[in-house]
Amino acid sequence: MQRFRDALESDEILLFDGAMGTLLQARGLPPGQTPEEYGAAHPEAIKDFTRQYLAAGARVVTTNTFGATRYKLPKAEPAREFNRRMATLARAAAGDAAFVAGSVGPTGRFAAPLGDVSLRELAGAFREQIEGLAEGGADLIVAETHFDLAEARAVVLAAREAAPGLPVAVSMTFESATSLTGTPPEVFFETMANMGVDLIGVNCGTGPAEMEAVVRAWLPVAGLPFLVKPNAGIPVLQDGRTVFPMGPDAFAEAASAFAALGAKAVSGCCGTTPAHIEALAGRLRGKTWQRPAGDARPRIVLTSRARAVPIGPDFPAVLIGERINPTGKKALTAALQAGNPAEALRLAEEQIHMGARVLDVNVGAPMVDETALLPDIAMRVAARFETPLCLDSADAAAIEQALWVYPGSPLVNSVSGEPGRMETLGPLCARFGAPFILLPLRGKTLPESAADRIKAIEALLVKAESLGIPRRLIMADVLALTVSSRPEAARQCLETIRHCREKWGLPTVLGLSNISFGLPARDLLNAGFLSMCLCAGLAAHISNPGSARLREAQAAGLVLTGRDPQARAFIDGYAAWKPGDAGSAGSAASMGVPGSAGSPITAEAATLFNAVVLGRAERLPALLDAALSSGKTAREILDAELIPAIMDVGAKYERREYFLPQLLQSAETMQAGFERLKPLLAASETENAGPTAVMATVEGDIHDIGKNIVCLILRNHGFTVVDLGKDVPAAAIVETARRENAALIGLSALMTTTMVRMADTVKLAAAQCPNTKIIVGGAVVSEAFANSIGAHGCASDAVAAARLATELTKK
Repeated sequence: MQRFRDALESDEILLFDGAMGTLLQARGLPPGQTPEEYGAAHPEAIKDFTRQYLAAGARVVTTNTFGATRYKLPKAEPAREFNRRMATLARAAAGDAAFVAGSVGPTGRFAAPLGDVSLRELAGAFREQIEGLAEGGADLIVAETHFDLAEARAVVLAAREAAPGLPVAVSMTFESATSLTGTPPEVFFETMANMGVDLIGVNCGTGPAEMEAVVRAWLPVAGLPFLVKPNAGIPVLQDGRTVFPMGPDAFAEAASAFAALGAKAVSGCCGTTPAHIEALAGRLRGKTWQRPAGDARPRIVLTSRARAVPIGPDFPAVLIGERINPTGKKALTAALQAGNPAEALRLAEEQIHMGARVLDVNVGAPMVDETALLPDIAMRVAARFETPLCLDSADAAAIEQALWVYPGSPLVNSVSGEPGRMETLGPLCARFGAPFILLPLRGKTLPESAADRIKAIEALLVKAESLGIPRRLIMADVLALTVSSRPEAARQCLETIRHCREKWGLPTVLGLSNISFGLPARDLLNAGFLSMCLCAGLAAHISNPGSARLREAQAAGLVLTGRDPQARAFIDGYAAWKPGDAGSAGSAASMGVPGSAGSPITAEAATLFNAVVLGRAERLPALLDAALSSGKTAREILDAELIPAIMDVGAKYERREYFLPQLLQSAETMQAGFERLKPLLAASETENAGPTAVMATVEGDIHDIGKNIVCLILRNHGFTVVDLGKDVPAAAIVETARRENAALIGLSALMTTTMVRMADTVKLAAAQCPNTKIIVGGAVVSEAFANSIGAHGCASDAVAAARLATELTKK
C-alpha cells in the first residue's frame, strides 16, 4: 500500500472522511454516552460507518478515538488497549483501500500556568493513546479540534516518542481568527512547521464561509500541505433538535473551493455524512494539488502563544533584549538567588516597552539551580507577555526543562561546536521545534577570522543535517569580538554576515555590545556598527533596547536597506523628530518595525486599577496597603478600583484585545485583591454577600473548562458560586439551588447529545425553585435553543455570562 507521506508529496487532493458523531447520533447514541463508549459497545456500527465513507470516496478514514485519553475514558478502561482496539477496527474495515488516521482530540485540561497539569503530563496521556493507535495499524496520527497551542505541541511530542515513524497531522479550531487561548492561525502554522508536522489543519467551529479567513491567513506562510475540515454550516435549532443546515451539494460546492486555495486535504466535520463526502468527492474529481508557494525568504520564526516573529536578512532586524541576565546586575542576581521572579518580570516589561521583539532569559547566577529556575522564570514571562523568548543557558538540562513549559517556539542560545553540544541540543531543539543560535566554536576554540568562522559554521551545518535538523531552525552567531584588542573584529563580522546571507541564506545574529568593550562612548560605536551590519544583512542583535541611539540607527538602517517598505515604520516613529530627540521611545516604530512591539499588557501597573487590568498580582499587596493607609475603606477600593478594572478587562476580552490567558490572569489578580479586603469589609456587607449561583456541567457531559472559567469570573463580579462540577443530574442541581436559595443556575454542555439534559433541569427548576434564573452555555448552545427550553438566557463566553448573570439577578 502507498505510504501516507508519498501521498502527501503527490498531486492528489486527499479526501478525509466526515463526522462520526453525527452518524452515531442518527444510529441512537444515548444522551450522555460518549461516542467512544458507544463505539466500543457497537463495533459493527463503527465498521459500517467506515465502509460508508470509503464507498463515498474517502481516501483517509479516522478512528473513533477523539476522546480516548485517560482524562476522558472510564477509569476502568486502559487508554492504550482501547485505542488499539479502535484502530484495529478501523484497519479491518478499511483494509488497503484507505489510510487510517488515529484521531486524538483535546483532553479538556489546560497545561500550567493556565491549568493544573504539566505539559509532560498531557504528553504522557497522549503517548498512551498514540501507542495504542500505532499498534492497531494507524497510518498517521491526526490531532483534531485543538484550541490551545501548548496542548497541540504535547500531541506532537507524544507522537514523536510513541510512534516515531508515523506522519503527524495537527488541526486547530478557531473563532474570530484566534483560538480559545489567543493563537492566530499563522502563529499555529509556524509553530507546527517548526515541529516538523506533516499536515497542518483547521477544523470544526465554523462552516466553510467562516473558515476561509483562516486559510487566507495561512497563505503567505503556507509552504506545507494543509487540511481544511469545516462543519456543515452553523448549527440551528429545528423542532427541538440541533441540526447543521448545509446539505451535501451546498457543502461540497463551498468546501471544494479550498482546493483552489491550495488545500492538500479536504473533509467535513460536524454535521457531515457520507452523502456530503460523496458530493465533495465529485467536486474534486479531476483536480490536482498545487503546493502553495508560501514565503521563500530565508528565515527562522519564533513564536509565543500569540505572536510570530520572523528573523531573516530580508525582514526588519529583530532586537533581542539582553537585560534578563544576572551578569553585572546585583538586584537581579539577588532576586534570582531568592527565587523571586519580580525583577525579571520588571526587566521584561521595560524592554518590551522600549521595542524589544524577543527577550533573552538567562538565570545563570551563582548558587542558582538553573534546571529549576529557568523553566520557572520562562513560564512566568511567557504567561504575562506575548513577546517570544530566547532561552539562554550553557546547561542543556536547564534548556530542556524550559522547553517543557514554553507554549510556542522559543529561540535557544546556543548550540556550539563544543564536544557533544550539537549531538545533545540539536535533536532536542528539533524535537521541540525550537530554532537555535549556532555558535561557530571549533571545540573550545574561538575563531577570529571570517574564514575560520565560515568553516566552523559550515561544519556545524553539515553535522546538523546529518542529525536530521532542518535548516529552518538555524541562525548563526557571527561572533562580535571587541575592536579594542582586535581592530579587524568588525570587518570579520561583516564578511561572515555577507557569506551566510549570500551562500546559505542563513539568518545571522550577534551580541552587539561586545564590539565596544573597553572603549568610551560605547553607544556611539555600537550604533555605528549596527548600521554597517544591517547593510551586510544582519537579521538580529542581542542588545539593550534602552539605547535611543541604537533605536535610531536601526530605524534608519532598515529604511536604507529596503527592509522598511515605503519607510512606514520610520515615519510612524520619527515624523516629529528633532535633533536631540530619542524618537518614539516605547514604540515598535522607533525600531523601524511596523505594528506593536510588545504585548497589550505593557503599561506600568502603578495603580490598583492597572494592576488588575494587567494581571499583576504580585503588585497588589503594596498597592492595597498604600490605599488603606491613605484612608480609603475596603468598600471604596472595591467600588472605585477593583470592580471597574475587572469590567474593563471584560470589555477588552469582548473586543478581542484580550484572550483567555489575560482574562484568567486579571481574574485571579482581582480575586486575590478581594480576599485581602474581605476581612476589612463591614460585617453587614459580609453577611449580605452577593447572589448565589449554582454552576454545573449537565448529566452525561464531562467537559468543564468553560464552566470553570465562568465560575472564576462570576466570583470576580461578587457572586457566591457553588460549583457542582461535571456530569451532574438535574435533581442534584435543583436541590442545591433550592437549599442554597440560589438566585441563578448556570448550566454547561459541550455536546449536542447532552444539551437535552438542560431542558430537564429547566423544567424541574420551574417546579421547585421558580424564582431562580437559569442561563445556559457551551459550544453548541444557542440563544434559540435557550428560548426553546425556557432558560432565561444564553452566554457565548465567560464575560457574557457574567454580564447576563448580573442583569438577571438585579433586585
